[in-house]
Amino acid sequence: MRVIAGKARRLNLKTPQGYDTRPTTDKIKETLFNILNPYLADADFLDLFSGSGAIGIEALSRGAKYAAFVENDRAALECIKSNLKYTKLDSLAELYSIGALEAIKALEINGKVFDIVFMDPPYNSGLERDVLLALQSSNIIYCDTIVVVEASKQTSFDFLTDTNFRQIRKKEYKSNQHVFLEICTKRQK
Repeated sequence: MRVIAGKARRLNLKTPQGYDTRPTTDKIKETLFNILNPYLADADFLDLFSGSGAIGIEALSRGAKYAAFVENDRAALECIKSNLKYTKLDSLAELYSIGALEAIKALEINGKVFDIVFMDPPYNSGLERDVLLALQSSNIIYCDTIVVVEASKQTSFDFLTDTNFRQIRKKEYKSNQHVFLEICTKRQK
């Protein structure tokens, strides 16, 4: 796995050992960032369920000014730290060694607000709904914040009708999908 574009282009990244993380393939990552690229310049980026940190690192490499990485697995956290140091992007990053729901509260207390939120929770866990509901009631996103959820292709997002989020785009791959959302009612920048 490597950084595809930007300041850290072509640098190889470490991935945590085992099956608890699913590194996003270069092809899927490239498609994702082709969609996000117009919004990345000087963006504050939140990477929930960070795994190796590859998505947040790609965002920093492509021009995001700050990224928060949320991961509660110790081995994955060490991997993120190592990857940030290797890519020389560590000064633009902050790591949160807690679960996603706790991180949303901590980020709110710290006054953080994000332009782009990416989340890749364990597939078929139902965490997508819980995290979106927590984001919806927090102050860490704007009305035009782009929220991207990576999920298995079988994951239903029918629950969105009970939220203030609306789907603005969906990209399906062989076994997974990226669902792009915006919230309908939130504070302006």
